[in-house]
Amino acid sequence: MGNEAGVRPPPVRALAQVGRMSTLAWEVVRYTPRRPFQWRELIQQCWFFASVTILPTALVSIPFGAVIALQLGSLTQQIGAQSFTGAASALAIVQQASPLITALLVAGAGGSAMCADIGSRTIREEIDALEVLGVSPVQRLIVPRVLGMTIVAVLLNGLVSVVGVAGGYFFNVVMQGGTPGAYLASFNALAQLPDLWISEIKAVLYGFVAGIVAAYRGLNPGRGPKGVGDAVNQTVVITFLLLFLINVVLTGIYLQVVPPKGM
Repeated sequence: MGNEAGVRPPPVRALAQVGRMSTLAWEVVRYTPRRPFQWRELIQQCWFFASVTILPTALVSIPFGAVIALQLGSLTQQIGAQSFTGAASALAIVQQASPLITALLVAGAGGSAMCADIGSRTIREEIDALEVLGVSPVQRLIVPRVLGMTIVAVLLNGLVSVVGVAGGYFFNVVMQGGTPGAYLASFNALAQLPDLWISEIKAVLYGFVAGIVAAYRGLNPGRGPKGVGDAVNQTVVITFLLLFLINVVLTGIYLQVVPPKGM
């Protein structure tokens, strides 16, 4: 059986890992309402994830907003539609840039740290010790971390939206000589509340998926410290791929379901 499992083709092994991650996600959902809930652990994890992601997220969101504003400002000047620069740049930041920046920081900083923590506990046999004592590792360790990452992802998404839109406003008005009134008026004319909702929905799913992938790889590392390091690298790569796939699917559904707001 061991040799047969070792020679399984890569698609079969990938599907098996997807199935095990889905099972872990269901266990997290199932254990979330159970008591006792680890409130203290949740607060500690939220603070930890926020401390390692807030500053990098704010610093990354400024150049993202600047690049989008400068590129769209140059394009709208070429086609004579400078009055739409505010709406185009703000919508691009809120709908696409801020969830993606949140995904990159949550997966790169928060997910890797979470995987390293769980992986080190696994190779030290702390997870096995909890199971021997009759304590569910999922309820005790995984649920607070996944929920903490989800909460922080939602908050970071709002932070990126505000900083990115403010940076876009600054670069469009100050650097390109745009009109503040036209920037704000076009944004108010074309933006709508569902644009913010889809951004926050993406952030919730990004945080949850990043937490599940990090927890799964942390619970199943290779042997020794090198195995933990490999698991951390795999966590970042797998999370990036899944989050970009989720972004494509949700964006396509949103554009089909929610009609655009006209002038």
